[in-house]
Amino acid sequence: MSIPRERILEALREARKVSPKRRFEQSIELMINLKDIDLKRPENRINLKIRLPNGVGKRRVLVFASGDLALRAREAGADEVMDPNELQSIAGDKKEVKRRLKDYDLFLAEAPLMPLIGRIVGPILGPRGKMPTPVPPQASIEEVMERERKTILLRSRDKPYVMCIVGKEGMSDEEVAENIEAVFSTLLRTLKKGMGNIKSAYVKLTMGPAVRLI
Repeated sequence: MSIPRERILEALREARKVSPKRRFEQSIELMINLKDIDLKRPENRINLKIRLPNGVGKRRVLVFASGDLALRAREAGADEVMDPNELQSIAGDKKEVKRRLKDYDLFLAEAPLMPLIGRIVGPILGPRGKMPTPVPPQASIEEVMERERKTILLRSRDKPYVMCIVGKEGMSDEEVAENIEAVFSTLLRTLKKGMGNIKSAYVKLTMGPAVRLI
């Protein structure tokens, strides 16, 4: 069972209508309440990376890399590239590490650097589900960045709900609806009872009230 496209579009139109206008471009969020799943058991928790067909607008990328990969990352449009020496220079200064990471939405890392990265930034990014995606030194960083900018994390802890960004205010309802369908398609394949494990779902803009989808 899937949600009719027209129902998704109707909910998105209503969410835009009831959300106050802001001076910034708001995100569009999807919240899904789950049922009949014991999420206190770690093996039942949701932890999915989902590639959205239309992405979620501009996302700032920090790449941890050295040498040739660092150069290619800059040429590919990474918002910042941090080399091992720079990373080492902030090791042990938790406040400075947080400051350097706070403006970025996603992180990539040259694969051989992962042990160093895990030690220095892992304690901050790990709990947020934002650990860097490893990139082999010879990989096409352009392709990896394009893929990761369209990928969102759908993650539950021990509470029966998940939520994620599915678009930006400037995107069309059709684009956002396609993204929502991609989230449900992936999630339903992982739930034992499919739609039977979904209690309700809502969409909202960042500063707006939630509008029921199902």
